[in-house]
Amino acid sequence: MEWINGGITAPIGFKAGGVHCGIRPNKTKNDLALIVSQKECSAAGLFTRNVVKAAPVQVDQKALSCPKAIAILANSGIANACAPHDMENALKMQKLAAAALHVDQDDVLIGSTGVIGVDLNVDAIANGLPLLLKNLASDEAGSDAAAKAIMTTDTVKKEKAVCFDLHDKKVKIGGISKGSGMIHPNMGTMLCYLTSDVSIEASVLKEALKEVCDQTFNRISVDGDTSTNDSLIILANGMAENEMIKEKNEDYEVFKNALLQLCTQLAREMARDGEGAKHLITCKVHDCESEEKAEVLAKSVIGSSLTKAAIFGCDANWGRVLCALGYAGQSFDPLKTDISFSSLKGDIAVCKEGKGLAFDEEKALEILKEEEVIIDISLHEGDAEATCWGCDLTYDYVKINGDYRT
Repeated sequence: MEWINGGITAPIGFKAGGVHCGIRPNKTKNDLALIVSQKECSAAGLFTRNVVKAAPVQVDQKALSCPKAIAILANSGIANACAPHDMENALKMQKLAAAALHVDQDDVLIGSTGVIGVDLNVDAIANGLPLLLKNLASDEAGSDAAAKAIMTTDTVKKEKAVCFDLHDKKVKIGGISKGSGMIHPNMGTMLCYLTSDVSIEASVLKEALKEVCDQTFNRISVDGDTSTNDSLIILANGMAENEMIKEKNEDYEVFKNALLQLCTQLAREMARDGEGAKHLITCKVHDCESEEKAEVLAKSVIGSSLTKAAIFGCDANWGRVLCALGYAGQSFDPLKTDISFSSLKGDIAVCKEGKGLAFDEEKALEILKEEEVIIDISLHEGDAEATCWGCDLTYDYVKINGDYRT
């Protein structure tokens, strides 16, 4: 497997684009994205577990009851959730794209992200579609424009692509995602769109997506909130012409591993770009009796406000970490637990068998000043492990969310 350029347009047969259509007041900001496949795709999606689901999520869930699609249309600025005409506008959005592309309405999936409770300006979408169609591109520019169009409080675009071999065929997967706040395990104000030219049956594609999501997007947390609009969608058009993957065989594992690597990077970038964040926090729990238990414990640490605040302050307050492990609802022996902090500046052990160690505070400060801080936890009870990602909690997070709507 190798990393390549091109994002969602790297796979054969995909075009993408993004424009400003007028949903957002800032005319320099793209707010409408379109991804289109040359051929009908096997499609799969995973969505928010929040009981309050935005209209676009409901539309996509219905459309994917027949797991095929050709295009995805998404906007930023307005979430089209809990708004007076949310479902009506979601269906209009889907219908507009279908008419413009001359495809069935259910072959178009949609997405929205932004402010909740405000009606979506569908007229702006209708007016922007001709320019968007004109600007569709199969090169990096198309993916770049689409990636920027789905951003809200994100400070950087999230875009990746990989290439790998299935026997004598080159297969590619590309992805763009957005998410900066209201992100918690089980996804969060997150839109992630993946494309591939792999030939794979939709039911098998859905299984791969679910397995990968559980190890990536469901292992990140920014602020403990789960959004109304979380959507993770993949389209696979088969244009790589590999032998059709119909079951969980060797080809399936190769494809799933490439998808896992790509989604891991996108998930890390979302955690790194958390609202107001200065640090990416990586928590590794290992020597555990099960992967599921290790994941729950690691999630508790990255979700701890006190731990996040300590990392923001570059304070090696390992007690916050041990405390977060203790209320995770999992049994473990604190007197067998070791904790250390590390970064590009080195590593430092701070807790051994549940007791504090004497350590160099200046070295700890140097380690914790780095952009990515790793919290390493060993339970000494088994050989399973899990890694989760989060970010620190800063003053800027409150500033951003204090006036997000206004």
